[in-house]
Amino acid sequence: MNTFKLLILTFLSILVSQCGDNTVTKDFFSIKISNAKKAYTTNDNVTIEVLNKKNTTIDSVVYFIGNPIEIGKPEKISIQSELKPETLSLKNQKLGERLITASVYVSGKPIEINKKIVLVASQKPILYSYKILETYPHDIQAYTQGLEFKQDTLIESTGLYKHSSLRKTNYKTGEVYKIIKLGDAYFGEGITLYNNKIYQLTWREKTGFIYNANTLKKTGTFVYGKSKEGWGLCNNEQTIFKSDGTDKIWKLNPETLAETNYIEIMTNKSKIASVNELEWVNGKIYANIYQKEAIAIVNPKNGAVEGVINLKGLKEKVTQHQELDVLNGIAYKGENNILYVTGKKWDKLFKIEIIKN
Repeated sequence: MNTFKLLILTFLSILVSQCGDNTVTKDFFSIKISNAKKAYTTNDNVTIEVLNKKNTTIDSVVYFIGNPIEIGKPEKISIQSELKPETLSLKNQKLGERLITASVYVSGKPIEINKKIVLVASQKPILYSYKILETYPHDIQAYTQGLEFKQDTLIESTGLYKHSSLRKTNYKTGEVYKIIKLGDAYFGEGITLYNNKIYQLTWREKTGFIYNANTLKKTGTFVYGKSKEGWGLCNNEQTIFKSDGTDKIWKLNPETLAETNYIEIMTNKSKIASVNELEWVNGKIYANIYQKEAIAIVNPKNGAVEGVINLKGLKEKVTQHQELDVLNGIAYKGENNILYVTGKKWDKLFKIEIIKN
């Protein structure tokens, strides 16, 4: 009896091994781009096709496009009952890495395959220079991370562990009206004013602080989601924008402060990494580029760098000392083509006019 059972089990084992595993996997399919390029622009079309490597019978295929980091649902492109080329317009797509996904349905079950493409800006950024209109005193010990105007009062966030703060100052005299120090474990970063509140980031602590804009009394905290770190903030009264030291600017719901999506900052050639302090100016995001004497003018809808302000030479106009650090701090007061800029441990704040080259 035992011998008979052993023979049956051996027979079944041989039968299974001969039949093999008939499960359909994503290896049965691939995505082909017929006009493949290293990078595309929003003026391009891209033709995609699913290749059926094993002639598998399919029900249908659904195409999507979205961010590689999934926040929200990807955009559905089309549904097909058979595998045939599909031409996709990139006109309204955001820039950076985009993920084309094909969901191939076999026996009612979806099998997802992906193809990554890169979109860059369709035009070169316009170049700008500057003219200094006024120079004001600035606290040389202030490691400036965020700069905002509330009427005629300058709100400033400073960094460094054990030295971080939030302060109100007289921008013309440099007098500090009020200062709130952060705990020693926090490294202060960018700020923005929204709905009479000040939102302040910290660098690596994954924590933000909320203050009453009039009293600077702390009223709450918030945490980061998928963004890497806390660098810069700005808002357009509908969305809060947050940089994290990468090429991404995250969009935050101003009520919940949850990250809803992001844009990637791209020129017509490549991405702009290490985006730092942010300011909202006339429908655009002005982004300080870390370690560069420049400000990028960014389209908030798709991430295209539409202009670059060359601020070379400003750093040489402040007192030179061992702890002097990079340009950082952009404030806008509503004056046409006028910005207020400073840097980390700079002893001057500059009122500058932006001039198109």
